[in-house]
This record gives sequence, structure tokens and C-alpha cells, in this order.
Amino acid sequence: MIKALVVDDEVNNQELISNLLKSYVENIKVVGVANSVESAFIAINEHHPDLVFLDIEMPDGSGFDLLKKFEKIPFRIIFVTAHQEFAIEAFKYSALDYLLKPVSPANLIEAAKKVEESISTDDLSLRLKILLSNMSEPVKSKRKIVLKTMERIYSVDVDDIIRLESDGGYTKVYLVDGKRIMVSRTMKEFDDLLVDAGFLRVHHSHLVNMNHLFCFEKAEGHIVMKDDSVVPVSNRRKDQLLELLNMN
Repeated sequence: MIKALVVDDEVNNQELISNLLKSYVENIKVVGVANSVESAFIAINEHHPDLVFLDIEMPDGSGFDLLKKFEKIPFRIIFVTAHQEFAIEAFKYSALDYLLKPVSPANLIEAAKKVEESISTDDLSLRLKILLSNMSEPVKSKRKIVLKTMERIYSVDVDDIIRLESDGGYTKVYLVDGKRIMVSRTMKEFDDLLVDAGFLRVHHSHLVNMNHLFCFEKAEGHIVMKDDSVVPVSNRRKDQLLELLNMN
């Protein structure tokens, strides 16, 4: 059984999350609630939760202020936020779990399932550091992204990614220094995340960083990247590519 603490300054949100967990998630039990940074710090030391549902904005500070009180964070976190767009994208780049207010049963169940599958907190500090960096960086191509393999957690500058290639349920990420990282995320996930950061899906299996494109061989139907890699362009993507290159 996973012990959870709900930290939110609004009682109705505390009750909503607690009731949804009780109704829909068997393996997570709420052992306490808190409504401020200080009360949450006390509750965490009292209950030693495995998981904390953490509101970002509270009367005496932020959820990040709470986390700074711990030298090593011994619990998993699901952030709960009313922020839209920018902050949500920062969470995705940092590969951290979040729930958007008002919390829905479907989203809560999905977030809880991820926690049940992996309760490890080993890489949390790095992800939080990347999250804070991304939240202060409005230019998406200048952000960092978390890439996770079975052995390592990588912090990569988005602009250092030359291209991505689908490999079944995995994706190969090619970097400017010649390194290649294989991660267990689908191409669609990366496409959704990077589409507004200068990347283009030129083929079902290929996503490229347009900042690293060298040329488009129109007759051959492929592009050449600055690392000399050759990437096919599907027929239905050619017009979009040409438009971006101001060639049509």
C-alpha cells in the first residue's frame, strides 16, 4: 500500500483528491492532508508518505519552497496546478507527473498508475532542477529535456538534438556530439512536445530539428542534416517542409 499526503490550501481540493483516490485507486491510501508549506513539512515528517500530491501555490510559499527543506526528497511527487500552457509544458519537458485543476478521475487514475509502476525517487532532484530551469526559460528551443533509459537519466539541451528516429515503442535521439540515446517514449510523444520548438515530423519514423537541417534533396526525396545523416521525407510532408524552407 502506497501512503499519500495531500498538500493543498483549499479544503475542497483536499477532499476531492482524497475521495477520488478512495473511490478509484485501491493501492494508494491518504494518510494526511496539509494546507501550507509549514504544515506539510510537519506532516511529511510525521507520516513519512511514499507520495505527495503537491499544490504549487500556497499562502506561505510554493511547493518548491517545501521541497527545498529536504536535503534528499524521500517521496514521489504529483504536482497539482491551475497553471496552463507554459507551466504544463515545463512539466512535460522535465518528465514530472502533474494534475491540472480541477482534477478529473481519469487523469488521477493515470497519474496514480505511473506511481504504482515506479516508486523510485532516485532521479527526482535532477528532474526538479530541470523543471525550475524550464519554467524560467520562455524560449522552448533553449530548454532542457529529460531523457530516461534503463541505466541513466540524461539532461539534454533541446537545441543539441539533431533528430529523432522511431524504433518500435522506442525512440532513438541523435545529439550534436555524436551520441545516441534510446528512450522508451514514442515518436508521437516527442512530436507533441517538440513541435513548437523548431522540430518537424518529416516522416512517420523521423522527427528533425530544423535548426540542424543542411539541405533538402528534392529529386531524391530526402533531407541531409548537419551531421551528414540522411532522413527520408514522406510525400505528404514535402509541401510542409518546402513551405518552412520558403521554397514553394
